[in-house]
Amino acid sequence: MAVAIVTGASRGLGRALAEALAGRGWDLVLDARTADVLEEGAAAARVRGARVVALAGDAAHRRELVAAAEGLGGLDLLVNNAGVLGAEPLVPLDRHPLDGFRAALEVNVVAPLGLLQEALPLLRAAPAGAVVNLSSDAAVEPYRTWGAYGATKAALDQLSAVLAAEEPGLRVWWVDPGGMRTDMLAAAEPGEDLSGTPAPADVAPVFLRLLDERPASGRYAAPAFLEA
Repeated sequence: MAVAIVTGASRGLGRALAEALAGRGWDLVLDARTADVLEEGAAAARVRGARVVALAGDAAHRRELVAAAEGLGGLDLLVNNAGVLGAEPLVPLDRHPLDGFRAALEVNVVAPLGLLQEALPLLRAAPAGAVVNLSSDAAVEPYRTWGAYGATKAALDQLSAVLAAEEPGLRVWWVDPGGMRTDMLAAAEPGEDLSGTPAPADVAPVFLRLLDERPASGRYAAPAFLEA
């Protein structure tokens, strides 16, 4: 069985992706900050036949996550999905709290790198090791109020690009999922009508297609990839 670690797996895209992978026969190590909500997601994946280890906590437990994957047989895929906005709702840069920006850097950039460092030996040993880092169109487009969050995602994009150059034996994909009907987007822009925005389950097939087709390491935008 292939094994994946998925962070931020209690809701939104992380949960949808965990369920989709479970349906494909993957075993999972799932991470999120809130234990009871994470366990709900883990139960939904187990219903699909997956072996699931659910570990609630922050970035400090990355060694525990990797050890759990090793206990399931190894690690074939690392999905760095967890993220924070830094301010809720989002505000212009002249009013963005610096502590919030530091927190976003820690969660969106430093934590993925730390987990990656722990996971690399197992990923290198896998027959087809892969890393997925969640990007955003805010990493490349200057949307008003999205500057601080977008800066963290731009940093993660560059980290991903360098990783791809340093680890040619792995696939490294940094993926802009596009707008999704999630709690995060609702918190970023309260009052925005999200009724026409895709649900995370509508976007999860992009990630399955990446795993199926294994295109070259690089940046992918989900809407364009689905239409290709």
